[in-house]
Amino acid sequence: MIKVITYGTYDLLHYGHINLLKRAKALGDYLIVGVTAEDFDKSRGKINVQQSLMERIENVRQTGLADEIIIEEYEGQKIDDIRRYNIDIFTVGSDWKGKFDYLNEYCKVVYLDRTEGVSSSEIRTEQKAMKLGFAGEYVDVLKKYYQESSFVNGANCTGICTFGQPLEMESKEEPKIYRSYEELLQNSDAIYLASAPKEHYKQIQQALMQGRHVLCESPVCEDPDQYIALKKLAEEKHLILMETIKTAFATAYDRMMLLIKSGRIGEVVSIDAACTSMKDVNDPIYQSIGWNSFATWAPTAALPIFQLLGTAYTQKQILSWRADNPAFDVFTKINFTYPNAAASLQVGAGVKSEGELIISGTKGYVYVPAPWWKTDYFEIRYENASDNKRYFYQLEGEGIRYAIVSFLQSIESGRTNAYISTLTSQAIAKLMQDFNAEKDTVLLHKEK
Repeated sequence: MIKVITYGTYDLLHYGHINLLKRAKALGDYLIVGVTAEDFDKSRGKINVQQSLMERIENVRQTGLADEIIIEEYEGQKIDDIRRYNIDIFTVGSDWKGKFDYLNEYCKVVYLDRTEGVSSSEIRTEQKAMKLGFAGEYVDVLKKYYQESSFVNGANCTGICTFGQPLEMESKEEPKIYRSYEELLQNSDAIYLASAPKEHYKQIQQALMQGRHVLCESPVCEDPDQYIALKKLAEEKHLILMETIKTAFATAYDRMMLLIKSGRIGEVVSIDAACTSMKDVNDPIYQSIGWNSFATWAPTAALPIFQLLGTAYTQKQILSWRADNPAFDVFTKINFTYPNAAASLQVGAGVKSEGELIISGTKGYVYVPAPWWKTDYFEIRYENASDNKRYFYQLEGEGIRYAIVSFLQSIESGRTNAYISTLTSQAIAKLMQDFNAEKDTVLLHKEK
C-alpha cells in the first residue's frame, strides 16, 4: 500500500483545495491530511485564518478524500509524521516548490500544480472589505496599529484622526488624516480607539450609535456601570465592542495560561506583575495625551491576576505616588487579597523596576522575564531543576496584528472572540474608578 501525506491550513475550503486533495489521493492508496493548527500558523506569520481548527478539520473530512486527518502543531513535525506513518510520498502545492526537497531523504516529494485563479487569501479579501479607522491622542499606539493592520487581509485602513496631536509616519504611504472624529466615523465600518480613557465612553457610544464596531485600547471605561451600558448598547445594535490588551493575543501568553489552568504548577497562590517605563509625568505634552501610568500599564499588569484568580478579591490596597497633577502617578502598587491567594501589581512611568511576571503554585512556578508583556518565552520551574521546561513562541507585531484579526473575525461571526472576558473588563474599569477616586488608596507622596 502506498501512503501519501499532505499538509495545509484549508481555511475557507474551496475547489482549489479539493482539486489538490484529489490529485494527492491519486498518487497512492491511503491519504493522510495534516491540518495546520492556529498557533503554528501564527508562528509562520500567517495570522489571517478565518475559521477555527475544528471547522477546517470538518471541512476536509466532508470532502471524503482523506483516509486520515492529523493536526500539524510544530516545526519539524513533517519528518516525525513521515517516520511515524511510514509515508511513501509527501506532496504539496507547487507554490512551495523546492521548499521541502530536504524530505527526499525520508520519502518521495511531489509538487502539484495549483488551481489557477483561486486562493484563500483572495477569498478572504473579497469577504472582508472592512473599512477600519484609527482615532485617539495616543499617537505612538495609533501608528503601531495602523502599520500592523497592513499584515491582515481585509483590514482596509480608512485613515487616522489624532485629535490635534501631530502625526509623523516613517512610511512613505501615509494614511488619510481626518480632522474630526465624526468625519472618520462616516467613512469607516469599524474604529480602533486609543484616546484618553476619560473620553472613551462618549466616543464609543457615538460610534455604536452610528452603527460602527469598536476595538478599544484598555481601559474601555473608567466606570464599570458605563462599561456595562456600552456592552448592552453594542448587543442591541448587533455590533462588536472589544477591549484590547495586546499581551492577551500573544500565542506564548495564551499557551502559558492554558498550561497553568491545566494544573501544571498546581494551585496558583501568588501572582506578581510589574510594568514600568521612564517618562516625565509632569510634562504638559505627556499629560495632554491623557494616559497616566496607571491607565497605560494597570490593565496589562492586572490581566493575568484576573484571568487566573478571578475578579472576586476580598480586599485591595492601592499605594500611589502622584505627580504635580494628582491624576498622574509616578508609581502605583496594588495588593490584592483572595480567599486562598494573593497578588500584586506595580506600574509606573517615573520609577524603573524589573518588568517580570512570576506566578507561584503549589507544585512549581512560572517565570516570564522582562518585558513580560511582550511574551514570547516563559519557563515553568520546579523544586527539581531537571524538571524545568522552557517554552518559545514567535511573537509578530507585539500581538497587535492578532488582536486585529480577532476583531475582524468577531465582526464576521457576529460574536466576540473573548480573549478578555466581560468580568475582567468590568474589574479593570473598577480599578480605574477607585484609582481616580483615591478609594482604598494610600498616597505615598504628593509633589508640592
